[in-house]
Parts: sequence; structure tokens; C-alpha cells
Amino acid sequence: MAQVCQPPVPDTLTLPTGLPLRELRRMSIRPVTPSATPDASRTSGWLPQSPTLNNYTTWLGDLHIGHYFLNSLIVAVCTVLGNLLFCSMIGYALAKMDFPGERLLFGLVMVTLMVPGVVTFVPLFVLVAKMHMVNTYPAMILPFLASPLGVFLMRQFMVGIPDSLLEAARIDGAGQIRTFTRIVMPLCGPPLATLAILTFLGSWNNFLWPLVAAQTEDKYTLPVALALYSQGQYGTQYGLMLAGSVLVIAPIVALFMALQRFFVQGIATVGLK
Repeated sequence: MAQVCQPPVPDTLTLPTGLPLRELRRMSIRPVTPSATPDASRTSGWLPQSPTLNNYTTWLGDLHIGHYFLNSLIVAVCTVLGNLLFCSMIGYALAKMDFPGERLLFGLVMVTLMVPGVVTFVPLFVLVAKMHMVNTYPAMILPFLASPLGVFLMRQFMVGIPDSLLEAARIDGAGQIRTFTRIVMPLCGPPLATLAILTFLGSWNNFLWPLVAAQTEDKYTLPVALALYSQGQYGTQYGLMLAGSVLVIAPIVALFMALQRFFVQGIATVGLK
């Protein structure tokens, strides 16, 4: 019996995401005017009237966005590496090691998912201040080296790894560390990629904690610089703000495009556990 070819189903997210990105691109190249509002830049075409790249040159030149980009990159990369290491270790312990209180510990991890991070900022800042780490990179990195979501992702994936593989490694004389590094971790590519994307995205877009922890301009990250420098003498400079937004989201889009196959595979695999 011949199969009927179904037409491809259009992606329902194309329109909701495409239109804001289109407006973002259009408004980022509009001329800078003191009294301009978002409605003032609307035209019937794909480009605003008298398009200009002055907003981008301002960020790349006068505002030195490269320095803030480097700060964000250092914080994001260190946070990702810490999450990949510590979340994997905790997930392995909860999935493949038997010890008293294992279920209780996993339950506590799940409970912390429901706690808003903002409520911890005051005690966290007091702790950072007592350790003399305010306005340093460690102050923006150390509090986020592990996450409950990362532990959950890694634990759920590792539960599905057959225990026979681990038993075979132990019979061959491998200890816990060697079993973890040589047997378990090579199988965890999809969840590691998923965790890396989610952690990088969260760290790159983090605004509140870097605003609290960074006291001087040389430690500002991209979201902080974007919020502070988009406010002009006559109010919000929308063209400058949206040009900065384009520069901020570009690395995120590139990262997702490069790792989207692993991201989808990792989410689907963990969801089936």
C-alpha cells in the first residue's frame, strides 16, 4: 500500500520569534534622535528611514564592548566548566552509588528547584563580602558552579546507564574515579551538551547578581553594561539598547546553532527516563 506523503508541518515558533528579531534588527540601525520612541522608527519596509550603523560603532568604539564581552565570557565559561564537573559528579553519586540518605539528598536537590534565586542574594552577598571577594570574578562564578537543574539532568541520564557496564569495569580493577571518567562520562555527551547550553545561556544573561557583585566598570558584564549605558540624558536610547542586544544575543544564537542537535537529543533522552 502506497504511503501518502504528508506536507511538512511549519514551525509554529518561526513567526513568534522571527517578528521580534526582525524588529530588533530594524530598530538597531535607526538614527539616534533624543526624542525618539519605539513607534518613531516604524516604516513600511525592512529598513528604517536613513539606516545607520552609528549605534554599533558606539558600542564597538566609545563604549568598549569588547571588555564587557571578555568579562561575560570569563564568567560564563568558568561557570559552564564548573557545572559540567560538579553536576556530573553529584549526579553520578545519586544515580550509581548507594549510601544512607540518598533519596533524601535527591529530594532536597529537587526542592531547591522551587526556591527563587533572588531570595538568596542578601545572605550570598554578606558571605561574599566577608570573604573579601566583592568586585571580583570569583564572586560572580563561585555561587553558580553547580545547579539543581544540572544535577537533575545528569542524574536522570546516568540512571539509564546499565549497571553491568560498571560491574564489568570494577571486575577489571577500575575504581570509582576511573569508572566515572572512562565509562560513564563518555556516554554522557547529550546531557553534557544540554547542560552546557543552559548554563551558558543563564550565565550570559545573568543581570541581577553581576549588578550586585560588580562595583566598578572594569568588572561589568554585558547585561549590566547594556542596561546602564542605554540610559541617556533624554531617556532610554532605544537604538543603542537594541544594537547592544544584537551583540549580546549573537553568541547565544551561534552556540545553539552549533549544539542544537545535542540539545534536543539530551532533552529527549532525559525526558524518557
